[in-house]
Amino acid sequence: MTDPAGAGALPAEGLPATRVLDEIRALRAADRPTHGGRLFAYVYDPGVAGLDELAQAAYAQSAHVNGLDPTAFPSLLAMENALVAAAARLLGGGPGTSAPDVVGSVTGGGTESLLLAVKAARDARPDLAEPRIVVPASAHAAFAKAAHYLRVALDRVPVDPVTLRPTVDAMAAAIRPETVLVVASAPSYAHGVVDPVAGIAAAAADAGVRCHVDACFGGWALPWLRRLGAPVPAFDFAVDGVTSISVDLHKYAYAPKGVSVLLHRDAACRAPQFFAYADWPGYTMVNPVIASTRSGGPIAAAYATLRHLGEDGYLRLAASTRDAVAGLADAVRATDGLRLMAEPESTVVCFTADDPELDLFVLLDELTARGWHTQPQLRYADLPASVHLTVTAAVAPRVAEFSPALADAVAAARAAGPVALPPELTALAGGLDPEALTPELVAGLAEGLGLGGGAGAPDRMAVVNTLLDAAPAPVRERLLAEVVGLLQRPAW
Repeated sequence: MTDPAGAGALPAEGLPATRVLDEIRALRAADRPTHGGRLFAYVYDPGVAGLDELAQAAYAQSAHVNGLDPTAFPSLLAMENALVAAAARLLGGGPGTSAPDVVGSVTGGGTESLLLAVKAARDARPDLAEPRIVVPASAHAAFAKAAHYLRVALDRVPVDPVTLRPTVDAMAAAIRPETVLVVASAPSYAHGVVDPVAGIAAAAADAGVRCHVDACFGGWALPWLRRLGAPVPAFDFAVDGVTSISVDLHKYAYAPKGVSVLLHRDAACRAPQFFAYADWPGYTMVNPVIASTRSGGPIAAAYATLRHLGEDGYLRLAASTRDAVAGLADAVRATDGLRLMAEPESTVVCFTADDPELDLFVLLDELTARGWHTQPQLRYADLPASVHLTVTAAVAPRVAEFSPALADAVAAARAAGPVALPPELTALAGGLDPEALTPELVAGLAEGLGLGGGAGAPDRMAVVNTLLDAAPAPVRERLLAEVVGLLQRPAW
């Protein structure tokens, strides 16, 4: 959309509210659908009538409340404490459990929760000049971000190409005297499998090291699935040695973005998470999380969502999600040339292609053309490229449509054939020095791939994904950073 005044978001004269909302609706028309059960990443849709309106109303009630000072806005403090208590009870903590003193903080998202878990572990060991954290290779990329931001060394432990998990022995062997935190996932985002948390936590405890369970993705789904009879392994505060857990409420608690909870086994574990500063003439700053000013809107929306759905609502949604996962997995099993990366044990269906004549990235484009929006995962170490489906309750009514759509998309992908990059381009991608990727070189490459000129991403991404798949990780990182930089430029 072009602003006739040429002033972007700030026109010379204010516009009527109806026109502004019309502009936003027009911009939103280009987005992926956030409702309807056809988007398998980024958003979490329960398909519950009226829930959006409730959350929006609650958000509006507290949008201008500031979490900077809980004494000024006790309503926000009360809602935060209620969310922490709900998460703690769901994850094996609270009165009457083996972790009765669990405390926590509400953050703006899973990445912030993980950053703070790493910060608390690092700052609990001020005696270490070069602290380290041990993570499975399948751990969320946010741990690499935390290590980068906080100047903590990252020790990655390979995962078994069959089980998609690290072994306990390998995790234990990676622990050094400088290790401040050991990480397990419940489940891993990429493949949806739960790491051997009990063994990893025991190894960390034996070494006197904290253990964080990243349950951002599954922490609000696995407990309900367990209540429905699923064989969910122990992963929460019932496991000795687990010292902190993160769980995102904007995922399977179905709250609007962004709300996450970081839990610690006790107040002593959480204490290094805080930042306090009084050595200046202004107010004394005390922050439990990264942000100082925080809108109460997301917290109020999450509170309203939990209160409205209740335990019975979450059990119903978990049952629908379980059935949807089973149906999607059956569709993959029934499709020649595809195989599941792992038998589903949470809310993820992940599959790959075994047939060299079936190009997985072309298949993704064919699914997109049919209204099914999935997430590609590129090759890593011994793991092939794969397709990730995050499954929510809203997918359940669509499962019957997915199986024939998948078969049709596979047939179209076979007919189209694999992407054939020019050999010189493949060689270039595999041999580039990331430092040689100047903005000018990337801009030319992006334009040749249909990503330049401010047009956004192309409708078909198979060529782009094939090129990225051929490149080593450092080149992928640099390419994507430069391309996103090209996309995120003001429209003057």
